[in-house]
Amino acid sequence: MDVLFDPAKDTMNIEKHGISLSRANDFELIAVFDDDRRDYGERRRRAYGLIDGKTYYLAYAVRDGRIRAISLRRAHAKEFRRHVR
Repeated sequence: MDVLFDPAKDTMNIEKHGISLSRANDFELIAVFDDDRRDYGERRRRAYGLIDGKTYYLAYAVRDGRIRAISLRRAHAKEFRRHVR
């Protein structure tokens, strides 16, 4: 994946979740869903997948045909089971 991200957002993601948004380039996609929980002003998606064999959640949008990472964190076991069967 060729993932774009805001450097300031990356710093916040590292502080909050302990992982850089750049690791989204290593994301092995398992499932993806539209994120329609609220109006973000753009179409956002929620994805579940693996990085280094561990489950992760990636929030992203597509801009100009490229993935823009918004948030990357470890997926909780319960949410992973709920969304990925």
